[in-house]
Amino acid sequence: MFNILLVEDQALVRQGLKMMIEQDPQLKVVAEAENGLEALHEMEQHIIDLVIMDIRMPVMNGLEATRKMKERWPDVKILILTTFNDDEYAVQALKDGANGFLLKTAEQQKLIQAIYSCMKGGMTIHEDVAAKMVPKLLQKSKQVRVDIPLSPRELMIAKLVGEGKTNKEIAAELHLSIGTVKNHITQILQKLQLRDRTQLAIYAIKHDITP
Repeated sequence: MFNILLVEDQALVRQGLKMMIEQDPQLKVVAEAENGLEALHEMEQHIIDLVIMDIRMPVMNGLEATRKMKERWPDVKILILTTFNDDEYAVQALKDGANGFLLKTAEQQKLIQAIYSCMKGGMTIHEDVAAKMVPKLLQKSKQVRVDIPLSPRELMIAKLVGEGKTNKEIAAELHLSIGTVKNHITQILQKLQLRDRTQLAIYAIKHDITP
């Protein structure tokens, strides 16, 4: 069972999302908040596995709340769910530690899949946002080429993380154990001085990593 915190300033939207999410027996909305500040308070009161966060909210927006949550609870997963199809929002949210970026136009099945992907360590970006975001990141990578201090195996793993693959999927593709993949990712993060796999995914896209 995964405990979920819903952060959304419109009550009707929260109710609709809660009904959709809880149709899956493994998902439970244990707390709700109208803004980022309330969300931080709810995080202190409950054990939360995943936060579903809007961006534009009064008092404290979703980007600021994401940064503060990741500082205090680095293991919590955060899925941004918004009406704003803005690639700059998506890039900033992922840099701040979000594990996924989905639009509210997404179907229920897509939302449920995104939740499970986040919980497994994957990264979901709504296809409409990714279509605008990835080309911009690749364009920037061509302007500034850097020497990446990774081995060929580490480059391959970083590339697969950039594609949103989970540790299990990477292990299967490279014929490694999941523990070995985890160890490699830990070493990659240390070498590149990155905080987590979401930052690694952005790094891999931005620098067009290939083995």
